[in-house]
Amino acid sequence: MPAESSPAVGNLDDDDYPAYTMGRAAAILGTTPAFLRAVGEAKLITPLRSEGGHRRYSRYQLRIAARARELVDQGTPIEAACRIIILEDQLEEALRLNEEMRRQTAGGDSAGPAGGGS
Repeated sequence: MPAESSPAVGNLDDDDYPAYTMGRAAAILGTTPAFLRAVGEAKLITPLRSEGGHRRYSRYQLRIAARARELVDQGTPIEAACRIIILEDQLEEALRLNEEMRRQTAGGDSAGPAGGGS
């Protein structure tokens, strides 16, 4: 167990820190390492590699893989499940950007990207 002064301790709350081995990630998700390799091959997640070349997963990546597992368990082919998740993520980002632009426009920011004012 690392000492509290270890740099790894500060990463424990980081959703993007690759803290989980493939075996541990598969156990957490209740799936197999082959499933994790498949979502990686479908480009849904790209695990980081340890110095020894082993895949390491973050909590964020595990949440994405868990969503893929839900879709696959419902009968969706893995490639389609991965595409659905990618599209859901793109839609969420587009909605977030639209809302941000609406707030800027509603705030009377006539010098912003909307330009010209009312």
